[in-house]
Amino acid sequence: MRVVLIYLTTFFWGIAAWASPQEDLADALRLPDLLQIVRQEGLQQGDELAQGMFATGYNARWDQLVSEIYNAERLEDVVRRAFVQSLEGQDVDPLLAFFATPVGQRVLTLELDARRAMVAQDIEQAARDRFQTLVTEDDPRAQQVTRFIEVNDLLELNVSGALNSLLQFYRGMADGGALELSEDDILRDVWAQEAETRIDSREWLYGYMLLAYKPLTDSELDSYIDMTATDAGQALNKALFAGFNQMYDEVSYALGLAMAEQLQGSDL
Repeated sequence: MRVVLIYLTTFFWGIAAWASPQEDLADALRLPDLLQIVRQEGLQQGDELAQGMFATGYNARWDQLVSEIYNAERLEDVVRRAFVQSLEGQDVDPLLAFFATPVGQRVLTLELDARRAMVAQDIEQAARDRFQTLVTEDDPRAQQVTRFIEVNDLLELNVSGALNSLLQFYRGMADGGALELSEDDILRDVWAQEAETRIDSREWLYGYMLLAYKPLTDSELDSYIDMTATDAGQALNKALFAGFNQMYDEVSYALGLAMAEQLQGSDL
């Protein structure tokens, strides 16, 4: 199971008159749009799990459970609460100002479009292949993306988040009675997948960012990277990972419980 945590931007919701600046920022970043895509990704990964785990390759009850787990409104509530809490006391005016600019608005749209496009497996693979080509050629845009990733520690944060989500999935399976493993056994199994997870996360991350930012000029992308390097930008990155890590942990544990239910009740 692959969980990708790429959250530097992409959020929106209706702005209420009583909203705090942190809520306003969550609104400006087009959160519901992103979480609809996360739901699509989750439903697709649910299908992949069914193909690998169920003898029939299809299970109506499993589809129902996965759909309920990936309820977009519930996902948004989890992300928003952790996001706003993480930014409490932080001056977010520079962030609001950036995302109100033409470049900021364009970045948001491009990120959403790329994430939505990569739900299709052929487009995701093409993006991964393009990364392999560009990094081999030492392409200047790939170098910019490398700087972006390093400034925000995106690879390490994505790997850590993915492994934690896998840990929660196993815990759900164990608590549901489908795995007879100790916590130490689970930790060893998860850690054994670190290298594979790192390779997968790196390919997806570069592929996604190269696809999303391809229409930007070098100066436009540099301005975005420079913004993320500020104190406010780093606080935003931290808040987004706080929100999405919480969401993916809860989703992964619920999927583990649901899988345990199915494995114990299905004719495999």
